[in-house]
Amino acid sequence: MSAITLRGMTWSHPRGYDPMVACAQDWLARTGVTIEWDKRSLQDFESFPVEDLARRYDLIVIDHPHVGQITAESCLAPLDLTGREAAFAALAGGSVGLSFPSYNWRGRQWAFPVDAATQVLAFRPDRLAAAPGSWAEVVDLAKAGEMLLPLRPPHSLMCFFTLCGNLGRPCSVERDVPFVDVEIGVQAIEMIRELAALTDAACTEMDPIAVLDRMGEAGSRYSVSPLIYGYVSYALAGFRANRIAFADMPVAGGAGPVGSALGGTGIAVSAFSAHRKVAVDFAYWIAAGPQQAGRYWQTGGQPGHAAGWEDEAANAATLGFYRNTRQTLEGAWLRPRHDGYMSFQEAASERINQAVTGREPAGKAIADLNALFLKSFARNG
Repeated sequence: MSAITLRGMTWSHPRGYDPMVACAQDWLARTGVTIEWDKRSLQDFESFPVEDLARRYDLIVIDHPHVGQITAESCLAPLDLTGREAAFAALAGGSVGLSFPSYNWRGRQWAFPVDAATQVLAFRPDRLAAAPGSWAEVVDLAKAGEMLLPLRPPHSLMCFFTLCGNLGRPCSVERDVPFVDVEIGVQAIEMIRELAALTDAACTEMDPIAVLDRMGEAGSRYSVSPLIYGYVSYALAGFRANRIAFADMPVAGGAGPVGSALGGTGIAVSAFSAHRKVAVDFAYWIAAGPQQAGRYWQTGGQPGHAAGWEDEAANAATLGFYRNTRQTLEGAWLRPRHDGYMSFQEAASERINQAVTGREPAGKAIADLNALFLKSFARNG
């Protein structure tokens, strides 16, 4: 029996923590290897330096926009390894949308998706007969006082990304292309500004968890959140007083539910781990179809593998969460991932909030966003 103990870090929501603990129990029974999981807040998860975590943990759940910075800091171990080609190909083939390639950077794979998500629509099926499918319907619900929108950084930027993509001109991910088209960027700012003026001012301090908690609490008057990362937990019976259903994003452009800003998480292995091979073994195992379509979703996870998204029992238990948001996920847009993007994400989110809660011309904010984006490449020379 092995005496190895690994340490893992994930994020502090049942969706991020509970399945990791449950799967670690199964892994212990299979291999004798113990994995002790710690957790951090969503805000910390989105901003905490990965290198600091890599020096303390063997396994780390990461967000894909970190990969450029991670590569520059050499703090994670690549997972595309000789002798594992078949298993690697199977994981790649099971990707939903761009979840698997989102962790590929400079020709190497730095994590495997264990959780797939993108901005979709959340609604209360006890209050609405059907999910609103158009932006105009969303505005009507906002005017009726039934809408919340998560605008706490970085989610204001995620809404901006999604709208630009859905309107047909996604934001740039390259240094040599302006970050955002002025005409589309102004339109997106004005659309967010309209919703922000129609909802609770506290939304600028609310992330998706806070919004969904508010929608799900007893006596809540809120029926919809039009651009929000899907959280399967809230679709489960008994998780909150009110169940929340999820659907494809409302359409503002002419190409259907496309352009949503991809989210989700991946499992990575520290380059500093004293038990790197053992940690890699676990990463391959937990990201594979059998676990993702079984123990992982059954203990509150939101799978990153298509086998979980297509599982009939998973859909039956979650008001069709996976089936009803799959089209948006398959058409989701991949954010910039260069070294320097994370500081841009923070600054751009704050700039968007300033614009949507103020009266300045939207074009001024777009000019500032384009300048900030170009500046974010400075550390790359």
